Amino acid sequence: QVQLVESGGGLVQAGGSLRLSCAPSGRIFTFNIMGWYRQAPGKQRELVATITGTGSPNYADSVKGRFTISTDNAKSTLYLQMTSLKGEDTAVYYCHADRIGTVRGLQYEVWGQGTQVTVSS
Repeated sequence: QVQLVESGGGLVQAGGSLRLSCAPSGRIFTFNIMGWYRQAPGKQRELVATITGTGSPNYADSVKGRFTISTDNAKSTLYLQMTSLKGEDTAVYYCHADRIGTVRGLQYEVWGQGTQVTVSS
């Protein structure tokens, strides 16, 4: 089965930028929706941003104007460009994909292992 692998997390100062990547372990031909979620210590996992297979983005109010979600259709890689980072953005960020078309058929509800983002103030 195709797995999702996140990268790009790290430690950054408040006001700085990071770009997260989510690369599939195999070829993805289509997808219904892909997105980024995050979970801070002691809090529930929350939606950050999603993008549909037709390219329509959606953002949580807390990140609108600061984060940009995009895909590289040729490689099926998902990105999250994060700017003007704040301390409250500190969390583990997870990549998610639903109804993805692979060489072995459709997969549903696929999650990555997560990447830590820490914003120091």
